[in-house]
Amino acid sequence: MNIKPSERVASVQEYYLQRKMKEVAALNAAGADIVSLGVGGPDMPPPPAAVETLCAEARHASTHGYQVTAGIREYRDAWARFYARHYGVELDPDTMIQPMIGSKEAILHITMAFINPGDIALVPDPGYPTYTSASRLAGAVVRPYSLTAENGWMPDFDALEQTPLEGVKLMWLNYPHMPTGTPALRSVFEKAVEFGRRHDIVIAHDNPYSFILNDAPMSILQVPGATDVALELNSLSKTFNMAGWRMGMVASNPQYINWILKVKSNVDSGQFKPAMLAAAAALDADDAWFTALNASYTERRSIAERIMTALGCTFDPSQRGLFLWGRIPDSEAGSEAMADRVLRDYRVFITPGFIFGKNGERYIRISLCAPPARLEEALRRITEK
Repeated sequence: MNIKPSERVASVQEYYLQRKMKEVAALNAAGADIVSLGVGGPDMPPPPAAVETLCAEARHASTHGYQVTAGIREYRDAWARFYARHYGVELDPDTMIQPMIGSKEAILHITMAFINPGDIALVPDPGYPTYTSASRLAGAVVRPYSLTAENGWMPDFDALEQTPLEGVKLMWLNYPHMPTGTPALRSVFEKAVEFGRRHDIVIAHDNPYSFILNDAPMSILQVPGATDVALELNSLSKTFNMAGWRMGMVASNPQYINWILKVKSNVDSGQFKPAMLAAAAALDADDAWFTALNASYTERRSIAERIMTALGCTFDPSQRGLFLWGRIPDSEAGSEAMADRVLRDYRVFITPGFIFGKNGERYIRISLCAPPARLEEALRRITEK
């Protein structure tokens, strides 16, 4: 037989962290006891109200059927309240909010809604690898735009203006930035909106980290007229420790939302109603939730900084979000080689920066998604060996 996969399968690889976690699992099965600081999966529980709502609603026989792709009104209303309360952004829950099965799924659906094969997608380098893989799966031409430490890990819009922009349909933006932790700037959002409007480019802002170790949450939709050209993804994965629940959304103008809904309605059959009701309960959490969450991450971040220093890395202390990004010593051959050495010698798993793009090659990333005791154990192994 001569069966071959589609070209889109050949255009991507299995996600690096998924492949690496298999290796870590095998090492653990052999008794290695790896301290995993690689994946950004929160290890703390969601708000109690979310868990209680899920359990209560799941007991009702009427809550287990298919749901409309647009999601239940209670969930969309909760997102509208969340944006009004925390960002000062008014969104019509009927026409401007589309629930999504997490941001990762949303990235592909958005790409399919706006990109034809051969169209160009601008993706940040370094940046979340799914922006690239989703673009390739949709048949887009991926054009990385460079983010550098020298430019504060911000887009250089003057440089972008000097590049050929014909055929560019979509630009991915992400602040607070993953993996560098660079906080959002209103001026960057304003430039992005103007850039998109001037060149008929959709600006897609991915915003899952704005409440983690960050006292100034921002949304690109705060820029006047942003919804004419921009959309924003958000989720409960990081802010409410609900990564496995796959609860997110995209917000924009009614036309964009309608196009995304057309794609989504042909791909999935909606989300579990009790989970949407539980997510709504989480979104209504008061400020005490964020205070307690960030107290935990502050403690973890302090230990992570000591780990970075022990590894000989340097970092910007102004970083926000769920990770710590550090430049590796000049003596190291590269980020992957260093990460493999740390795993082999210290039994600590960290993420090499090369997976985020060529500009990440001289960097590593440490996740804060491990209890303080495990972070301290990683520090002990590195400093004592």
